[in-house]
Amino acid sequence: MKQIYNIGILLLLVFSCGCKTAKTPLPPEQPGNTYTLEETYWKLTEIMGKAVGPTPADKKEIHIKFRKEGNKIEAFGGCNGLGGTYVLEKGDRIRISDLIGTMIACDQLETENRLKEVLKMADNYNLNGTQLTLNKARMAPLARFEAVYFY
Repeated sequence: MKQIYNIGILLLLVFSCGCKTAKTPLPPEQPGNTYTLEETYWKLTEIMGKAVGPTPADKKEIHIKFRKEGNKIEAFGGCNGLGGTYVLEKGDRIRISDLIGTMIACDQLETENRLKEVLKMADNYNLNGTQLTLNKARMAPLARFEAVYFY
């Protein structure tokens, strides 16, 4: 009887901890909707003028998140997790620094290396509806992202 009770408690803990998710799907874009740089999951769609296609079904998509708490960046480049810090300044200016990552080799390294370059080079950003671009000076966008959900 005690064993059944313990299994029941274990199942209750597993299901109560695993059911809640932090993902909040974005509502359909409507005039006047404004998405913020921070606390949004941004999926990479283009990097240095080259479209980024969908990743295989068994892979995570390439993305970035800007966390308000601690001004931390969390990203996935296709193979490796990336992290760093950022500072926001007036005029939609951004400085990204202290970029680090895991070092797993795979076939997505070209895109991942470009993403790391972009994050180091970007000095400003632009938000337009559900679209985010990271830019250097007044040059063409370095990378384009699409908002997927809030945190």
